[in-house]
Amino acid sequence: MKPLCAAIAVACAAASVVAQGTDIRILKVRGNVSMLQTPGGNVTVLTFPEGITLVDSGPADAADQVLAAIRSIGPQPIRYIINTSVDPGHSGGNDKLGSLGAQITGGNVAGQVGTDGAEIIAHENVLDRMSAKGARPVPARAMPQTTYHIDSIKLSTLYHGDGIQVFHVPAAHTDGDSLVYFRHNDVIATGDVFMTTTFPVIDLERGGSVNGVIDGLNRILDLAFPDFRLEGGTLIVPGHGRVSDSADVAYYRDMVTIVRDRVQDMIKKGMTLDQVKAARPTRDYDPRYGSPDAFVEAAFKSLSRKR
Repeated sequence: MKPLCAAIAVACAAASVVAQGTDIRILKVRGNVSMLQTPGGNVTVLTFPEGITLVDSGPADAADQVLAAIRSIGPQPIRYIINTSVDPGHSGGNDKLGSLGAQITGGNVAGQVGTDGAEIIAHENVLDRMSAKGARPVPARAMPQTTYHIDSIKLSTLYHGDGIQVFHVPAAHTDGDSLVYFRHNDVIATGDVFMTTTFPVIDLERGGSVNGVIDGLNRILDLAFPDFRLEGGTLIVPGHGRVSDSADVAYYRDMVTIVRDRVQDMIKKGMTLDQVKAARPTRDYDPRYGSPDAFVEAAFKSLSRKR
């Protein structure tokens, strides 16, 4: 008998299709939530009668393909885009997809009165990074119009088709990461706080840290409801990779914690970065997650920072 988490992966793979004329793979996750696998990362699509809410928008050079994939799911206008981070692979499609959308301004009283462009939502640090002097040029239309600076915000079921909670994860992949929880569908989109294809990517220049990644993974586990022995239940859409569940996140959290502790112990012994890399603190995980050099270096540097 296959483990439940393996059964979930098999079922999703069987249900996946490639959007016609694109390289985008579409997987129905649960209810009215689907996942698009793009070259820059996963895009989560929530459809509802009045429109579509996206979590991330994919890379800029794949925006036309992402739009075609979205249109194969539903014809509704794109109302909202929630960015999980500032990464171009997750926010690069904001300009193209956002400009084709329309916000709901009339509610259920005045009817569906649209304004030009979808509403882009993110943590305020994402806007700060996009608009900072010397940053990669981003059109004003592609920047978040709505930001939050507290621990979490709630988005109305009326305007999104589901009760959505957006949680800030401080100093993880970056300092502006968000988790997006679709409460009715019981699906969490994690951005690059959690991935199934690689070791964590920690952007030190944008405020990331290894301890923040572990805190973020623990936050996902706090939100998720397991079905049986941590398998099944809440479904997780990672920043990159396959649909997962609590068991997958717990395994990844344990891996990051073990490597963090190994690197921390080596730092206490006075080892240099080159010596830590040579000691291969990730050796038992390398066959699954690939090259560890960038992760080990980021973990070493973030743990070596003075408090």
